[in-house]
Amino acid sequence: MKRFAALAYGGAVYVFFLVTFLYAIGFVANVVVPKSIDSGDPAPLVEAMIVNSLLLGLFAVQHSVMARPAFKAAWTKIVAKPVERSTYVLLASAILALVFWQWRPMPAVVWNVESAGWSTVLWTLSALGWGTVLLSTYLINHFELFGLAQVWRRFAGTQPKDGSFVTPLLYKHIRHPLYLGFIIAFWATPHMSVGHLLFAVMSTGYILVGIYFEERDLIAHFGERYRKYRSEVGMLVPKFGQRRETRKRA
Repeated sequence: MKRFAALAYGGAVYVFFLVTFLYAIGFVANVVVPKSIDSGDPAPLVEAMIVNSLLLGLFAVQHSVMARPAFKAAWTKIVAKPVERSTYVLLASAILALVFWQWRPMPAVVWNVESAGWSTVLWTLSALGWGTVLLSTYLINHFELFGLAQVWRRFAGTQPKDGSFVTPLLYKHIRHPLYLGFIIAFWATPHMSVGHLLFAVMSTGYILVGIYFEERDLIAHFGERYRKYRSEVGMLVPKFGQRRETRKRA
């Protein structure tokens, strides 16, 4: 029963994640969803700045702190290891849903692209950004990332494989294609409001800080192998020239 409960829990959390992920696309793009980044009655500017910043800060703190190895070591004394990742995903998704619910629109226009051609280019870039995010999760093990693999192993009674350092497809050219996808998706819009700009700026800042801590953990885990990878492959922009020079010297 415990194994079945863990599997059901992980599956329910995954569905919740999918709903919030799809809602996030509509929220940022101002399409389909009932409440988007620019919809609703605007609040006073100072109130909106404070509330929106606190919401994004809450997501950043939870998302970053709970991902650190030291926190996981303490956290798994309370939460069983097979559902630790699912619980992390649940809390992150819940806070993201809170951001959507409590977001204060700040509709003043920063830029508005009226050209149909350029609008199409920006919408295409945004779609490519979200597609890159999704593809990147599958390249690094989508179901492990969102907790399904862990609860399935608990249910099936199997052991995890030893984690190995691999660089599939996009990761051969960019260390963090998933984060690059988010940045593109957040910034590529034909209509940029002050609220959307705040969201994009704070999210990009959090991504850069998150990369620092994530890479520190990866170096601690993989050592010189990751240091070499970091020296040869760009963080968010490819280092094509440098990699060619490295191959020549080799």
